Amino acid sequence: MNIPPIIDVAGVLISSELFTDFFCCDYEKCKGICCVEGDAGAPVTLDEIAAMEDALDGVWHELSASAQSVIDRQGVAYADQDGDMVTSIVRGKECVFARCTEDGCWLCMLEKVYRDKQKTNIQQPTDFIKPISCALYPIREKTFSNGTTGLNYNRWAICHDAVEKGKALHMRVYQFLKEPLIRRFGKEWYDELCEVARQFNL
Repeated sequence: MNIPPIIDVAGVLISSELFTDFFCCDYEKCKGICCVEGDAGAPVTLDEIAAMEDALDGVWHELSASAQSVIDRQGVAYADQDGDMVTSIVRGKECVFARCTEDGCWLCMLEKVYRDKQKTNIQQPTDFIKPISCALYPIREKTFSNGTTGLNYNRWAICHDAVEKGKALHMRVYQFLKEPLIRRFGKEWYDELCEVARQFNL
């Protein structure tokens, strides 16, 4: 069965590449370089900016001195050249919430602190882990002028190893991103997404 390039799943327009292409982050090889590469920070909403500000006290001790300085000066986010709000960055490169470990790997301190608290069963005041644009990558979300949401697969050369690992595991983009897709759109919507995949034998 031929799969159309764009599929409507409960009002969300999905690029067929989310069903057909393979992807699975290979952190041991990429070392989280997506937290560093690029010409701006990660896209964030106003609600996410507020959540990051609320989380600051809990992650402050995990941030680099350079990141702390940037946040003190301009906050956790800024408007990029297109006027979109993105996370603040250090030296025009890494996200202020990213930190390089001793073995050269980049970690999101927002997510690290959240996961650490989960492991110790410490009650958390929020369910915020990190910006949804980060969690959904390589999916990029777009809102059209009529309010419709679209999801596209964004190819990036630094994710070559993720593509190869996805092929080896036979894991599609939508399967790899199950958790963040449910976080963004809900379990019922994700189940419908999976049903669409089954209809196309994917």
